[in-house]
Amino acid sequence: MQSRSRQELQDLVREQLQVLLEQKNFQGAKALLVPVQVADIAESIEGLPEATQAIAFRLLSKEEAIEVFEYLDPSVQQTLLEDFKRQDVQEIVENMSPDDRIRLFDELPAKVVARLLEQLSPTERETTALLLGYKPNTAGRIMTPEYLSFKQNLTNNQALAQIRSLASLRETIYYIYVTDDARHLTGILSLRDLILARPEETLGSTMTRDVVFVNTDTDQEEVARTIQHYDFVAIPVVDAENRLVGIVTVDDVLDILEQETTEDIYTLGGLESRGDNYFQTNLFTVARRRVVWLFVLLITNSATAAVITNQEAILEKVVALTAFIPLLIGTGGNVGAQSSTVVIRGLNTEDVRPNEALSIIGREAIAGVLLGGMLGSVVVVWAYFLQGDFKVALTVGISLFSICVLASVSGSGLPFLFRAMKLDPALMSAPFITTAVDVLGVLIYLNLAQMILG
Repeated sequence: MQSRSRQELQDLVREQLQVLLEQKNFQGAKALLVPVQVADIAESIEGLPEATQAIAFRLLSKEEAIEVFEYLDPSVQQTLLEDFKRQDVQEIVENMSPDDRIRLFDELPAKVVARLLEQLSPTERETTALLLGYKPNTAGRIMTPEYLSFKQNLTNNQALAQIRSLASLRETIYYIYVTDDARHLTGILSLRDLILARPEETLGSTMTRDVVFVNTDTDQEEVARTIQHYDFVAIPVVDAENRLVGIVTVDDVLDILEQETTEDIYTLGGLESRGDNYFQTNLFTVARRRVVWLFVLLITNSATAAVITNQEAILEKVVALTAFIPLLIGTGGNVGAQSSTVVIRGLNTEDVRPNEALSIIGREAIAGVLLGGMLGSVVVVWAYFLQGDFKVALTVGISLFSICVLASVSGSGLPFLFRAMKLDPALMSAPFITTAVDVLGVLIYLNLAQMILG
């Protein structure tokens, strides 16, 4: 078993679990899941047919079921909630971590959320209502109030004694946050620092006063970048009056980074992303989301057809020119996509600043010259080999060189332009780059043909 990869083990568990459930061997299925990690159990349940997911979940012990439920995809969570009895749902939702409960509530209809809130205990209902009160995609919405916080006049020995009694009730104990009597964040120390400090000293003398924190209204992507930059396990969250209200842990940050990256990739492809699983979304919804930009591209690319129609005379005389149009606009689109991708990614990760626009565009223009020179030289030889006409080959080569430079400049420049206009560079750049390269590329090509071929 140890020689198998983790993925192979997951597949093996899922296959055996499905077979045992189909045979109604519930004792065997239960025994199969005993040594399996909680996250792997969740993935195995997600891979089962929908009809057997609830059966597999009910084989778990109460404590294990709550842990597994937090790892499940939101769509699977919703399906299970619909299958459970009211008491089962209440126990699961009640015992979830506050931040995981909020993530579930964000995916559920408002009426279902209201009903589940009523079923929570007063303490959990108050905590959940507090987190739901913050704006979506902010630190306040994704934080957890389960953290260790002590007053600064407490001794290190007293703090360690309290940590032992509170550890099981907190999401993480690696950082201890120090506050004054008004809950203002005044310092921080790690569990390692606390263990190594003198027992009789106070937390106020042991703690680090230079604390990195975020506010409740800080965007979740900025929270993720801050944790990533400082290599934190968690980061404190304070309100407008600098009072400690929660922490964001690194496991939530990994989810945020995956979500933000997925949205960026979908957006680059002209797809509308709303945080749901694309492959589990209704096909009509998928088509409706994808068709918008396809219509935009369809309409704007009609400009390319207009340019070609306007130049029919030269195409009729030199039919060989027509064969190279797809090659030119395809290469130009690829070069533009490469430039826009690196710039958009740089803007998202803050490796590129808006005030560096001119230097970045200049750099990409030089890259376009180099790419155009290399590709243009090759295509001149290839075009001459295919057509046997040096003037046609020269026209194609020079056109490709010009299109590469144009695509590099537009691909790197348009994201900065749309960012300045408060528009999403990823969503807006793709269709405009395609249109600019197609229309101007064909225009350059056919006008150069007139000049060179007479």
